[in-house]
Amino acid sequence: MKKIRTYFQNPVVQHVLFWAIVYLYFLLSVSNIGSYAGYRHIFESYGIIVVVQIIVAYTTIYVLIPKFLDPKKTGLFIFWMLLLLVSVFALYQAIRMFYFDVVYLYSYSDLQRDYAVESYWKRLTYLSIYLSKFILYLIPTALLLMARFYRNQQRFLKLNEQKKIAELSALRNQLNPHFLFNTLNNLYALALNKSEKTPEVIERLSDILDYILYRCKEKYVPVRKEIGLIENYIALEKVRYGDRVTVNFEYTVGPEAKIAPLLLLTFVENAFKHGVSQELKQAEIKIRLTMEDTDILFSIQNTKPKNSPEPHPEDEEPLGLNNVRQQLELLYQNSHHLVIDDTEGHYKIQLRLQQK
Repeated sequence: MKKIRTYFQNPVVQHVLFWAIVYLYFLLSVSNIGSYAGYRHIFESYGIIVVVQIIVAYTTIYVLIPKFLDPKKTGLFIFWMLLLLVSVFALYQAIRMFYFDVVYLYSYSDLQRDYAVESYWKRLTYLSIYLSKFILYLIPTALLLMARFYRNQQRFLKLNEQKKIAELSALRNQLNPHFLFNTLNNLYALALNKSEKTPEVIERLSDILDYILYRCKEKYVPVRKEIGLIENYIALEKVRYGDRVTVNFEYTVGPEAKIAPLLLLTFVENAFKHGVSQELKQAEIKIRLTMEDTDILFSIQNTKPKNSPEPHPEDEEPLGLNNVRQQLELLYQNSHHLVIDDTEGHYKIQLRLQQK
């Protein structure tokens, strides 16, 4: 079956099949068999029509469209298209006059005989016949162009999806080293102090690495897995900061809800980095993850140290937050809403996502 499928995916085979179907359609649609001299007459009559259609189709698709279908060359395209149609019509009339009207004249009706005795040049002056033949010649061309357009659209969508996956992979590769750097620093500090909490940190870090490396390769993952990741991260940071930080993490989400992996972790990292690391007294972080109809609602708020320097208006956005913005544009282009509220004492982020 695979070999057969591969065989029929060959463009040459597909085109041969297309024209065979067109020809077969003509033969099966013949209703007035009595007006022909015989089956040979039928085969030859529609055979020459299909040949003319082939000439028009491939000349249009592979010569005229690539060369002249441009906004600045529309006039030239129309001119050459009309010239092509007139030329094949003249060829068809020549074949009919010098072959069909000679070999099969005896089978013609009176009306056909009257037309057969007319001169070649007079036959080329009938506008109504021009229009009917032009439509007949162009129908297969239109079908091939539609098929070509559909195939190009499929290819474009596939390439666009591959580009999006590559961009997401690059963004996640930026995020993971950033996260690992912070966590390993925490572990290093505990090891220097020979803390009893070191094994717990190693276990938590192992779970996080297992998730990042092996269990979040999909485009979207269950929200519960992201919750587990955030809980592990919070546990690591609480080991590091101890009583200096109070974390309140509330969540109520459906088991089937899905979200892009590692999105929310960046906001949690930033809350600890900017709200706890520089705080000499008590810091507080509030995290809430809920659902509203088909939307996922995430909010995180952290206190700001009183002595923290004010960001300069021209400062670039932190790498992590910029990274998340890019992922949101790729994965939730028209289905997300991000609000950042930066006040004197608090930094709050609210994110609404359409669940996947």
